[in-house]
Amino acid sequence: MVFDCETTGLAPSQGDEIVSIGAVRIHRGQVMHGETFELLANPGRPIPALATSIHGISDEDIADAPPVEEVVRRFHAYAGDAVLVGFNIAFDMRFLRLKQRRCDVRFDNPTLDALLLSILLHDHTGEHTMESVAERLGVGVGGRHTALGDSLTTAEIFTRLIELLPGESISTLSEAISAQERMVEFRRQQRAF
Repeated sequence: MVFDCETTGLAPSQGDEIVSIGAVRIHRGQVMHGETFELLANPGRPIPALATSIHGISDEDIADAPPVEEVVRRFHAYAGDAVLVGFNIAFDMRFLRLKQRRCDVRFDNPTLDALLLSILLHDHTGEHTMESVAERLGVGVGGRHTALGDSLTTAEIFTRLIELLPGESISTLSEAISAQERMVEFRRQQRAF
């Protein structure tokens, strides 16, 4: 299942909150456009103008939305034990994991990152933004910087990346997870020099 969060900012440990979660299921390599999740969340604080300028969600939009904790619990129920996929998923997972205790849920699902898989498969290119990866793979980008729009775009990117993984001798979930972990470690070592 592919998901994305829109937030009040980039620093959840400094009080930034989720304002929207969107998700779509993938079944047997097909994006299930009829099986989506999309909820606005009231972060309990004003949404900064900069954040609104990116995702378009204003204080008025979330005034009657359920609190973040309820939205996180509902998303957790929707996700179940599915593999969670995202584009730069560490960002979104950080927001969710910081809410686990308060929401009495646990996000211990396996995760795959479409960004890391793109880097693994196309490291020769310097561009790994969602737009550049989508263009390289022939995926249209719609609803950019909306949780559901980015989920749908990432799902289409992910299904195309999965088709390319056997060329890298990656054919199982555990092999894909190991490959992305190696990419993280390789990038960490590169930054050290």
